[in-house]
Amino acid sequence: MLKASLSEAMKIGFIGGGKLAFALANGFISAGLAKPDEITASCHPSDVASAEAFKGLGATALFENKPVVERSEVVIVSVKPDVVTPALLEVKDLSSSKNKLFISVAMGVSTATIEKALPAEARVIRVMPNTPSLVKEGAAALSRGSRATADDAKLTAELFRAVGTCDEVPEYQMDAVTALSGSGPAYIYMLIESLADGGVRCGLPRDLALRLAAQTTLGAASMLKAGGHPAVLKDNVTSPAGSTAEGTYHLEQNGFRAAVIGAVKAAADRCKVVNQQLNK
Repeated sequence: MLKASLSEAMKIGFIGGGKLAFALANGFISAGLAKPDEITASCHPSDVASAEAFKGLGATALFENKPVVERSEVVIVSVKPDVVTPALLEVKDLSSSKNKLFISVAMGVSTATIEKALPAEARVIRVMPNTPSLVKEGAAALSRGSRATADDAKLTAELFRAVGTCDEVPEYQMDAVTALSGSGPAYIYMLIESLADGGVRCGLPRDLALRLAAQTTLGAASMLKAGGHPAVLKDNVTSPAGSTAEGTYHLEQNGFRAAVIGAVKAAADRCKVVNQQLNK
C-alpha cells in the first residue's frame, strides 16, 4: 500500500519528460522526497535534450512508457492533453498499473477520462500546476478522482509543495484554477512589462525599469503572503493627494480591475470549451 506521507524517498516515474517534469523531479530530489536513482522518465524519442537533462540529475531516462510504470510507485502523467489517453492505454494491461497512484498534470483532462484509460484498481489525482514551478515558486491545485484517498491527496500535495504551494479543490473548480494560477503568470508578465514601459516613458533606462518592475512585483507578493489584505496593503502605500493616489485613480478610470477580472473569466470559459473537446 502506498505510504500516506513522504517521510522516506519513494520511486517516482514520469510519463513525459519535458520541462515541467524535469522541474518537478529536481524539486522532489532537492526536498529529499525522491532519490535520483529512483526517478524514471519516458521521453519522446526525438527529445534527446530532455533525456540528457534527467540523466544529469542521476535519474533514468527511457523512451518507453511501460518500464516507467513497472519501476515506479507513483506515476506522474506529464504529456500533452491529447496524448494522455493514448499514453495510458499503452500501460493499461500491465499488472503493475493496478493499485498505483497516477497523477496527471495535463490541462483539461478530467479524472474520469483518465480513469477510463487505466485499470479499475488505479487511483487518479489531477493537478493543475503553473510555470513558476520551474523556479520552485509554483501555485498548484489538486482534485481527487473517484478512487483516490485522503492519503493520496496528502502525498500529492507534499510532492507539489516541493516546487511551490498546493491546495485541494473539487474538480468543478479546476477551470477557475487554470484561468487564475495556470494562466495568471502571463497576466503578471504583461503587468511587469507595462510597469517597465511606464518607467521608460518617464525617463528610466529599459534595463533598470524592468528590474525595478520585477522586484516591485516580487516584493508586493511577498508582503501579501506574509499576511494582510491587498486592499489594506494598497492603502498603506497611498498617501492623501499623493502620486500613488493619482496612479490608482487612473487605473480605475481605465477599467483595470474589470479587465483583470474579465481576463480570468474569459480564460475559464475557454477552459470549459477545451475540456468538452478533450473529455468526449
